[in-house]
Amino acid sequence: MKLLMLGGTEFVGRAVTEAALERDWEVTVFHRGHHAPPPGVRALTGDRTGGERGLAALVDHAGDWDLVVDTWSGGPTAVRDAARLLADRAGHYTYVSSRSVYAYPAPAGLDEDGPLVAGASADEEGDVPYDRAKRGGELAALDAFGDRALLARAGLIIGPGENIGRLPWWLTRIARGGPVIAPGPRTAGLQYVDARDLASWILDAGMAGLHGPYNTVSRAGHATMGELLDACVRATGSDAELRWTDPDTLLAAGVEPWTGLPVWLPEGELYDTMHRGGHARAEAAGLRCRPVAETVADTWTWLRGIGGAAPQRPDRPTVGLDPRLEEKLLAL
Repeated sequence: MKLLMLGGTEFVGRAVTEAALERDWEVTVFHRGHHAPPPGVRALTGDRTGGERGLAALVDHAGDWDLVVDTWSGGPTAVRDAARLLADRAGHYTYVSSRSVYAYPAPAGLDEDGPLVAGASADEEGDVPYDRAKRGGELAALDAFGDRALLARAGLIIGPGENIGRLPWWLTRIARGGPVIAPGPRTAGLQYVDARDLASWILDAGMAGLHGPYNTVSRAGHATMGELLDACVRATGSDAELRWTDPDTLLAAGVEPWTGLPVWLPEGELYDTMHRGGHARAEAAGLRCRPVAETVADTWTWLRGIGGAAPQRPDRPTVGLDPRLEEKLLAL
C-alpha cells in the first residue's frame, strides 16, 4: 500500500505514519519541515497555506497513492486545494475531523446523523472557529473525493506524542508527588481515543474503502477519572496522594474545566458533548481501544524519553492548574 500523509511529524499524523511503516507500507510525508519525519519515509516539503506554490512538491512528484490522510485543523482552503490536486492521483482520502462539528450542545449518545455546524467556506479569510474549520474541511474533502472520502470525527485524543498537554500535564504533576487535587467524582466516565488506536483504525478503514462520517472514540465510560489518575500514580511510581474534590468546590474556586484540570468536565451539556457521544458505528467498523493503563504507561515512557517536557502546539493554549490555586484548594 502507498500512503500519502499530509503532516506526519507530530502526534496523530506521526502515529498514522508509524503505523503504516510497521505494516511495511510505502509512505510519503508532505510537511512544512519544522520537525523531522520518522525514518523510512519519503519526505516532501511545502506550506499548505501558500496556495499552489506551497503544493509544488506534490505537483512535481511523479506517482500516485492508495490512501491520503489529512489532519489539517485550520481554515478549509488547505484541505480544498490538496484534495482537488489529489482527486485523480489517490484512491481514498481520510480527513481527521472532530466531534466538534456537531451543533452544540450535542446530547448524550448522539450519532453521526446529528445536526452539524455550518462549515467555513474555503474562501473565508481570517481566523476561523475550530468547529466551522473542521466542518469546512469535511465538505472540501467530500467535494473532491465524494464516496472515497472518510471523515474520522475524533473527540479527546491522548497517548504518546501528545502535543496538547492534557495527559502529559497530569503525569508531570503526579510525578512531583505530594497531595494532588483530583476532580471528582472519581467514577465519572471518560470518552477518548489513543492516537495509536485511531491511526490503526484509519489505515484499516481506508483499505476497506469506508466513507462518510464515523465518531472515532471509545465507548462512553471506557475509563473513569479515577482509573485515569490511578494509572498515572502507578506509571510514575509517585507517592502522590489524590485529594478528590467535588465539582462545586472546584468551580467556586475558579477552576476551569477541561483546561485548568485537563480532561475533567463536571456533569452538564459540555460533559455530555465530550464524554458521552455515540460510538457504535466506528466500533462496528473495527475500532478497538486499549486499556487506559497502557495508554498512560506508554505516554509516561515517551515523556521520560524526551526529557520530561512535552511538545506544545503553538496554536493551542497551555493547560494545567495554577500552583497557587492548587495550594489554596489543598488548604480548604
